[in-house]
Amino acid sequence: MPVKLQIAIVLGLVAGLLLGLAAAITQAPLLVGFAEGVDPIGVAFVDLLKMVVIPLVAAVIFVGVASLGDLRRLGRMGGAAMGFFAVTSVVGVLLGMGVMRTLLPLASDAAAQAITPETVQAPTLPGPIEFLLSLIPSNPFQAAAEGALLPLIVFVVLFAAATGALPEKEREGLMGLARAIAAALIKLTHWILWIAPVGVFALAAPVTARAGWAMLQSLIAFVIAVLVALLAFVALVYVPAVRTLGGMRVRRFLKGCVSPQVIAAATVSSPATVPAMLEAADSELRVSRTVSGFVIPLGAGLGRAGSAVFQGAGLMFLAWLYGVPLAVSGIGGAVLATFIVSFTVPSIPGGSVLSLAPALGTVGIPLDGLAVLLGVDRIPDMARTATNVTGTLTATVLVDRLEERATAERQAV
Repeated sequence: MPVKLQIAIVLGLVAGLLLGLAAAITQAPLLVGFAEGVDPIGVAFVDLLKMVVIPLVAAVIFVGVASLGDLRRLGRMGGAAMGFFAVTSVVGVLLGMGVMRTLLPLASDAAAQAITPETVQAPTLPGPIEFLLSLIPSNPFQAAAEGALLPLIVFVVLFAAATGALPEKEREGLMGLARAIAAALIKLTHWILWIAPVGVFALAAPVTARAGWAMLQSLIAFVIAVLVALLAFVALVYVPAVRTLGGMRVRRFLKGCVSPQVIAAATVSSPATVPAMLEAADSELRVSRTVSGFVIPLGAGLGRAGSAVFQGAGLMFLAWLYGVPLAVSGIGGAVLATFIVSFTVPSIPGGSVLSLAPALGTVGIPLDGLAVLLGVDRIPDMARTATNVTGTLTATVLVDRLEERATAERQAV
């Protein structure tokens, strides 16, 4: 992606935030009307991104898996990516809890005034068997229509693996079609990204105008703790991993992450950022298309370490707010529950808040506390989605490096 476009996207986001903040503070009818009036443009931009996500994910995964040839390579790539997402999620929960506990002295009794009697309906924690069964789509077309990314990935991976076992003529026919579809969708994505500066501006302005500072002031300590924890997580986990394990210069990696991070922050949806991540992996990070085509869609569905950081901080904050003591056993159960749901967080605004319910129930925190977090969730949601995207790109770099080493070892034998 051109540098000028990257700068334009960042400026669009900043302009939207400033306009919304000015409207919230002054309540000037002209500013408020303008900030609210651009909302449909933002909705259209997100819809354009979502329009290409499902077919693009299916096409690039199919090409990537079918071209692997050796199914052992597929298992190695999938195992490495899954292991990375699992380990970083556990670290994220613990880091979020630790940072929130450290910054609790900044909180005041004003936070308690934000509590409302509203009870938020949230999904229950799926058992291991239910979770595994949910990954098998009885109707892959229905899964695609509903935007269920993980079941769709399972179907496409199995279909592509079967294609890779076909005779060369049949295999090349299907792969040629998939490559053409992927190329056309990537070209379409490039066109969509050129209107990203306007899109992110239109997304940021109305949300900031509605929220303003009044809602944020009572929970400012929590918001600060989440942002600090997410920054610390990227600096202490992702950056060292890219430099030491991935062998990539940090400046190059961070430059490649800018556009996906901005779009992730604006759309608060990892799947909606898949096109931008694929573009960054190809043009900036220069990793193998086979690797990026497999790991990035997988990370969009499973890479939720940023959400784990947020949920760890939210658990500690609500325990303090409601005066619920956290025993060692309770913390262990809450960490386990948060770890499991971090893999099933729905890719919607506020999804990480609603998915926190099982962990709250584990330690006896009222579910009413979810309403408190929902009230100030927009800024943390933007930051944790950007962190999730950074983690997915980190995993892509590491798996690509792993594949390079494996290839070199095979050639040396």
